[in-house]
Amino acid sequence: MTDDALRETYVSGEEKFHGKIINVEHWQVSLPNGKTALREVVRHNGAAAIVPVDDEGYVTLVRQHRVVAGRFTWEIPAGKLDTPDEDPFSCAKRELEEETGLNAENWRLLSRIDTTPGFCTEKIALYLATGLSQHNTHPDEDEFLHITRIPLAEAVALCLKGELRDSKTVIGILMAGQILGVSAAPYLTEGTSIQRTAACSLSRQAE
Repeated sequence: MTDDALRETYVSGEEKFHGKIINVEHWQVSLPNGKTALREVVRHNGAAAIVPVDDEGYVTLVRQHRVVAGRFTWEIPAGKLDTPDEDPFSCAKRELEEETGLNAENWRLLSRIDTTPGFCTEKIALYLATGLSQHNTHPDEDEFLHITRIPLAEAVALCLKGELRDSKTVIGILMAGQILGVSAAPYLTEGTSIQRTAACSLSRQAE
């Protein structure tokens, strides 16, 4: 079977909601059998996310409360593009410094992921950042973050054990771990330091 036998073709669209972060549209599409169908589409500018790994092999993570998910999360630093046309690399450098105060000498594009291709246009560019230097943080006014450093190998183990659940974080950490050749084995049967932080006790209460 060829791809043409699966292809849906855009026919028309109508905006139903215009928001600060997303727009929602109704699309009419033509199906491979000639019929038409409705698709509800969320338009999003996209984002960039960074796996910052220092010379000691530690990754920096940020802790925040995700009210939509109803829980606290540990995530790699990330932020949305200001416009659909913004260079994701420029966004990555900005967000890394704003959230963590880190600058990086070395950057590597890991992947560009489609977060929810069934209904959302959001794409996230994932970067590995090394050669880190510490500067001042300046998060957005509506951002409340707690920052921590743990061994990248430990973060890989947390992903494999299902304790880190944010999708961009899991993908970025597993890719960085593979590229940098870290072994999660020592942490797979042990308790992890990230669980013993004060911030994580709030997560257990919320979940």
